[in-house]
Amino acid sequence: MACWSNRGCDPELQAECPHAIDPGEQCPLGCHFASCDRPTHRVTGDLDLMLDPNVDRAAAAKAICTTCEFFLRNGPRLP
Repeated sequence: MACWSNRGCDPELQAECPHAIDPGEQCPLGCHFASCDRPTHRVTGDLDLMLDPNVDRAAAAKAICTTCEFFLRNGPRLP
């Protein structure tokens, strides 16, 4: 499973979580369980990467992934 597909909380917590009710809803930036401690996580400052129209941002379970250089470079692309 790709790191951007994982919410970071267990199923019991997801059952009570207001942003996990809709499968398409991303975990908000402020969620403690949505933080990323992976060595590949790096918030990008590259404007071209942040605005790349080919990145499928909807594939990210967490909003924090949409600013991550690893996700923006390696994540799914729109058709």
